[in-house]
Amino acid sequence: MTPKQKEPKKPKPSKFMKGLKQWMQVFPFLFLGLTGASVFVIYPLIKGIVMSFQDYNIMPGAESPFVGLENYAKAFSDPAFRYAVRNTFLNTVVTVPINWFLGLFFAVLINIQFVKYKITFRTLYYLPIITSWIVVAFLFRYLFADGDNGLINYLLVQVGIIEEPISWLQNQWTAMIVIWLFHIWKTVGWTVVIYLAALQGIPKELYEAASIDGANGLKAFRFVTIPMLGPITAFVIINLVMGAFNIFPQVYFITNGGPMGQTEVLQSMIYKQAFNNFNFGYSSALGVMMGLTIFLITLTQQKKLGKQRFM
Repeated sequence: MTPKQKEPKKPKPSKFMKGLKQWMQVFPFLFLGLTGASVFVIYPLIKGIVMSFQDYNIMPGAESPFVGLENYAKAFSDPAFRYAVRNTFLNTVVTVPINWFLGLFFAVLINIQFVKYKITFRTLYYLPIITSWIVVAFLFRYLFADGDNGLINYLLVQVGIIEEPISWLQNQWTAMIVIWLFHIWKTVGWTVVIYLAALQGIPKELYEAASIDGANGLKAFRFVTIPMLGPITAFVIINLVMGAFNIFPQVYFITNGGPMGQTEVLQSMIYKQAFNNFNFGYSSALGVMMGLTIFLITLTQQKKLGKQRFM
């Protein structure tokens, strides 16, 4: 009998072929994502930058002459632009700290052990976020309506805080207060949900160890909760700042920039310059400057806050 001949071993595929096979498997998914990003993000971004250096004309076949930095120079000499920049930064300075504090406060309050129905409270706080901007805007316009027709004026007069109704939307600063309240009420639920999820992820063993060491509720919150929420706080603040800069429906549906353009913000000014005045080049320049500002602020915050890690 002849001994059985051993079958020759198949050569193992090289690392290159193995990697190529893996890339071929994921390439269709990467291609779809890159195509979508190119069409809806990269191309509009490049197009907007190019338009900012032109006197852009949307008519088919019309020329769009190159004007260089003229659109940018026009912005710095435009009083409306200064109002818009001031109001945008004011909205960020006012709403971000309040939004952050209220979000953390309500999240801690809901997360207390003896509080029941946590899912119900979380849903109630998040409900304003999924509510239509237009519906909420008309609600606030009714609440802060001028004269005795407004519910807020009626309540303030009845309680005796004010003697005469306030023209909330006809004055610059009272109108800004309404816009800030609208923004905070509409977005604070997001902060609550994020912090509530982070609080529920903190190990209970840390609180037990702190209790053994004699730390009461406030000390445990200061030395356990706050450090553990460091990375989440960085994430929350960055997103709150970006949301405060992207304030548009709050102004457009409440005051439409009035009175006399004194509540205008960058987003509403960009929209009006493009679609009301057809100054697409000037509008693109405003958009580029706003985008660079948000990028620099976000980058600065990431460097300051992003180095934090869980203990």
